[in-house]
Amino acid sequence: MSEKALILIDFENEWVDKKSDYYVGDISEVIAKTKKLIDKCRKERYKIIFTRHIEKGSDGAFAQNSKNVEIVKGLDKKDGDILITKYKISPFYKTDLEKELKEIKQIVVAGILTNLCVRSVVQDAYDRDFEIIVIKDCCVSFDKETQEFTFKDLKATREEVQFLNLNDFLEL
Repeated sequence: MSEKALILIDFENEWVDKKSDYYVGDISEVIAKTKKLIDKCRKERYKIIFTRHIEKGSDGAFAQNSKNVEIVKGLDKKDGDILITKYKISPFYKTDLEKELKEIKQIVVAGILTNLCVRSVVQDAYDRDFEIIVIKDCCVSFDKETQEFTFKDLKATREEVQFLNLNDFLEL
């Protein structure tokens, strides 16, 4: 196992369910790119970590044991991959994520929503001195303006974080 991990934030069915208030639109292209990202990281023996968000006590959005908190089809989650269930925005808050990253130096991040949970993991990982690469075109927000602002603000306040598109990352 390398000293690298891929963290896939909240790629859950809730976001792609057209009946959900949290529907982010057709992200099939993002899913296809993220699958390529996962394939590269598997080949290079990264630790693969999925997170999923659950709202405690909810019987609606992000309800525990619902189909909508399952990982979206097409991302090929394997039995050996880690699944972190979180109940707040930060994947580090009251989860085993930090323990799972014990031997890890570099993390690669992709996920949904860029301005909430993705941003939170980047900020929290930065404060823990990880090397961080965010794959921009494997992240999703409700709109382009929010997406671009989040990347711009994170870069302005955390210069060491790298923001790459998938094709640039695949060439590393």
